Amino acid sequence: MVTAKKPAAAKPAAAKTAPKKAAPKAAAKPAARTPNAAFMKPMTPSAILAEVVGSTPLPRTEVTKKVWEYIKAKNLQNPTNKRNIIADEKLKAVFGGKKEVTMFEMTKLISAHLK
Repeated sequence: MVTAKKPAAAKPAAAKTAPKKAAPKAAAKPAARTPNAAFMKPMTPSAILAEVVGSTPLPRTEVTKKVWEYIKAKNLQNPTNKRNIIADEKLKAVFGGKKEVTMFEMTKLISAHLK
């Protein structure tokens, strides 16, 4: 007697497994970030830069903040490309006569006016 073979049971499709998540790290607090002492050292602005930020010695970070406050108060950012600064008469003196500079160029040009 010939018996018909039973069809093999279909194997269940391998379910896609989600990638294993990394175990949560211990609840260690990240080390407090300390500012670089070179940036925090008060520097005296030149007479040209003092017209924009004042003549009192300030850290580089504060000088940059004050220049940005001046730029925003006078609406000196290029409206089409906000990374460019359009200099007025005071800033043109700081920027070495350049009419328009990028924000990255600006910090380099400002640092030349700090002692």
